Amino acid sequence: MESYKQEFIEFMVDSQVLKFGEFTLKSGRKSPFFMNAGGYVTGTQLRKLGEYYAKAIHDNYGLDFDVLFGPAYKGIPLSVATTMAISELYGKDIRYCSNRKEVKDHGDTGILLGSKLKDGDRVVIIEDVTTSGKSIEETYPIIKAQADVEVKGLMVSLNRMEKGQTDKSALAEIKEKYGFDANAIVNMQEVVEYLYNKPYKGQIYIDDTIKTAIDAYYEQYGAK
Repeated sequence: MESYKQEFIEFMVDSQVLKFGEFTLKSGRKSPFFMNAGGYVTGTQLRKLGEYYAKAIHDNYGLDFDVLFGPAYKGIPLSVATTMAISELYGKDIRYCSNRKEVKDHGDTGILLGSKLKDGDRVVIIEDVTTSGKSIEETYPIIKAQADVEVKGLMVSLNRMEKGQTDKSALAEIKEKYGFDANAIVNMQEVVEYLYNKPYKGQIYIDDTIKTAIDAYYEQYGAK
């Protein structure tokens, strides 16, 4: 496992963004783990988060693209932090773009924040986590309605590795439906392998009980 992935797992735990226990997801599923990117709230956290995304995007898609699109609302700070990190780490200027939830009819009008999309732009979409793929169903038409762009891929922070709307994972479904790659900084298998019965700062985050609950969860909801 790449060192930045190990660091990112520790970073999620330190930031209390990745938690273990019993959680009810938006989908109604009862999950033994929960990831909430809204927990990144400080300048230091956002700077580091942008660096992890930048490294993962560089590894998966290279830097031959023009715009990083972060869907409202959580994608807005992600896109800003990551374009800054790409500039800092790789010396490449990528434009950021996000959508508004409502179209603005005065001043800076339209549905977009940041850079406008132009015909021929190559776009990478950035999100926190994708469980069912429904968010892309909303985001993709917005992007395609603005200009004739090429979507190169989607990057999320954590691949939950569970069924989307079929037996395949949400990321696999996105690739099949829209024709672009979908990747994550880390997946849950890597998280479990790294944290299982391994003390981190004096605490075991995935003990035998949590591991059994995670295994049972994937028996029911794991992607084929």
